[in-house]
Formats: sequence, C-alpha cells, structure tokens
Amino acid sequence: MSLEAMVEDTTHLLEIWVTGWAGCRGYETRREGRFPAAFRADTTHEWEYFAHNPSDAEFAALAATTAEVPARILTILTNDVARYTFLAQQHGLNVTSASQTMMIVDMETQDAEDPWLPDDDLRWVPSRTDGVHHATVYAGDEVAASGQVFVVDHTAIFDKIVTEPGYKRRGLGSFIMRALAAQAFEHDVETGLLLASLDGQKLYSHLGWTAVCHVLMLSASDEGADLSVG
Repeated sequence: MSLEAMVEDTTHLLEIWVTGWAGCRGYETRREGRFPAAFRADTTHEWEYFAHNPSDAEFAALAATTAEVPARILTILTNDVARYTFLAQQHGLNVTSASQTMMIVDMETQDAEDPWLPDDDLRWVPSRTDGVHHATVYAGDEVAASGQVFVVDHTAIFDKIVTEPGYKRRGLGSFIMRALAAQAFEHDVETGLLLASLDGQKLYSHLGWTAVCHVLMLSASDEGADLSVG
C-alpha cells in the first residue's frame, strides 16, 4: 500500500499507532466502543481514549466517559481542530494540547545502517527489552539523548525521542532517529509512525517525515501532556 493510501485511512493508522505506543510503554489496551484506549499506568494512572474524526454522537459518548475522572484524556486526530474544540467546550472538556502532529515516513527512505556519533566524547548503547528497541547516547555516565521504537504490523512506532537540555543542537535527535531506524530494520518494516511536538516536527520533516493530521488532547482538567514524550 502506498503512503498516500495509508494516510487516507487515518483511522487504521491510529489503531496501529496506539498498539505500538502501548507496546513501547507496556500499557494495557482495550476498546471503548469502536475506539482504542490505553491505560497510562506510569503517568496519569487512568485511561486515555483515541478517535479519528468521531461523529458528534460518538464524541459525546467519549467525552462523557472522559469527564467521569479528571485524569482521563480524550485524544482526537483530525484536520478539523475548530470543530472538535467547539465540541469539547459543549461537553465540558478543556483543550490541554493542540500542538502535536501525527507524522509518517516510508521506511525505504531511511538509512538501515548504524549511524556515527557527531562527537568523540559521546557513546551510544542500543538495547532491547520485551520487544522494544532502545537507543541511548551517553556523555560519560550522563544520558544525553534517548528514544525507543516498537514494530507492529510492518510499522515502526517511534516514541520518547528526547535530547537533554545541555546537549541540544548537536545533532543527537537525528542520531537517535537513525539509530532506532537501524534497529527497526531487524524486522520487516515498511512504514514509520510517530506523534511529534512542535520542535520534533522540524527535525522529522528534515528526515523525510510528512504530516498526517493534527492531534488534539482533551480533558476535564487543565493539565496537558505531550504524548510523544510524557
């Protein structure tokens, strides 16, 4: 299937992403009607519900379930942010994040070889735990950058791509992405998926990734979260 055809079926992409994201983090998953949900055991200790362009009635049902507990989150993938922002207001939910974007890449465009670090004073350690591939860059004993990837349905889900504040602008974000891609190629991968913050969108675009749609996070509380990291 072409990348363009996959983007047309964003509902399927969301299903794959939730499975891979939950796999990266060891989250329990379930269905809420036809929609996927994940239990964020390490952060909110509550359920997060996901939907792509739900109908008004579907949104109302998801919003009601989300509003039962302040720590619950409803995450909507859409290119009609105004519509779902309005619906959120109608159902008593707050927009806690509207800056993230789902992005996709054809893995054939990515390098399958292990990358070289930009500085001799840095070292990187690849590892694998319960099917999750990790890449960590160290400066001495200090973590400078890290990330992880999990492969599901021929798709590599990249997650928690982090460069620590003291090590930014040294190319470590690109290095981590390339290191994880090389590890993902141990599997039969065709596509890459991730959710990107504003800063991440610039990096991933430079590496050949393209935007699928916006990510809108809603909650009865005012506290937000960055799905790509937190």
